[in-house]
Amino acid sequence: MFGKRITLFKLFGFAVHIDMSWIIIALLVTWSLAAGLFPVEYRGLSPATYWIMGIVGALGLFGSIVFHEMSHSLVARRFGIPMKGITLFIFGGVAEMDDEPPSPRAEFWMAIAGPLSSIFLAAAFYGFYIFGERSGWPAPVDGVLGYLGVINAILAVFNLVPAFPLDGGRVLRSILWGWRNDLRWGTRISSTIGSGFGLFLIFVGVLNALRGNFIGGVWQFLIGMFLRDAARMSYQQLLARQALEGERVRRFMQTDPIVVSPFITLAQLIEDYVYRHQFKLFPVVRNGELVGCIDLNQVKEIPRNEWPSRTVGEVAGTCSVDNTISPDADAVKALSKMSRTGRSRLLVVDRGKLVGILSLRDLLRFLSLKIELENGEPVRGPERGPVIERDRPRKAA
Repeated sequence: MFGKRITLFKLFGFAVHIDMSWIIIALLVTWSLAAGLFPVEYRGLSPATYWIMGIVGALGLFGSIVFHEMSHSLVARRFGIPMKGITLFIFGGVAEMDDEPPSPRAEFWMAIAGPLSSIFLAAAFYGFYIFGERSGWPAPVDGVLGYLGVINAILAVFNLVPAFPLDGGRVLRSILWGWRNDLRWGTRISSTIGSGFGLFLIFVGVLNALRGNFIGGVWQFLIGMFLRDAARMSYQQLLARQALEGERVRRFMQTDPIVVSPFITLAQLIEDYVYRHQFKLFPVVRNGELVGCIDLNQVKEIPRNEWPSRTVGEVAGTCSVDNTISPDADAVKALSKMSRTGRSRLLVVDRGKLVGILSLRDLLRFLSLKIELENGEPVRGPERGPVIERDRPRKAA
């Protein structure tokens, strides 16, 4: 789901990251405020003042989204749901979790916490705006407060739309889940509504673009595409999780993995292994013992003219928790790890010994067959690359 991320800080034990795409939206928000909204609403100020207002407004939006996501995370912690952190990206923010909520009640309160926090901020900022206006506060201060009050109200209203995976859609799912005691049915209904809402935004975006509001139309189109895809994927994720639940990694692993010697050169690795087998990660084995791992990122750090002289053993690193898994681990955990790390293969290691390789392709084949046979709903996804994304997108800003 995310590209390169930067960790900014930790708050209440949760790491706050920004995806590089957030920089794009931050610059656009700053520019639209400094060159558009504030000069129209507050005439006669200097250009520097407008840009300062724009920067402060963008920072306030950043803080508002973090506050919104932190509310989700704190309530999730209260219900014992493990949270990995908070990430801001081009369409807003997401509180990342690896598991489904344990009950409809937990889902309801975790989902509603975000919009309630935005309503609180909207009331607080707008209250200060009214007070400042009556007390004669400087126009730049009052302008930023008014903007933050309005934008938080918009965030609250948008996220309350009952379209999964928006917060309102998760509230709807919790109600349906509690009514029928059927998580799959509740997810299917709410994600169908979410997909329909995404298509509606796509239609509105195209219409607005044709009518001359090109930038606004493009944003509506992109948000609609994002919501439609996220809604569809959310249901596929649930089907995958339920199909794999209780299955162990050892059932799917290949017991005769392709390994490389630490003594071959990088040039040999690329020519005889990478190009031939088309894998990005290889276990490094010496005399039957796992001594490390090597992937394409490590190779790319070495100048190409040194590939014929440098050996795999010189470049390979220690195998980490991100590229290894136990044969007795739950297959759902393996799928989640592949999604989180972007890897399509994991080394299966038992007490320091390599016992096999688990590939995403094998998991997806099993998933598609099992779900189609038992439920008539095949999991759709590409043959290569992680498609089961456990980080649930919640909202678009």
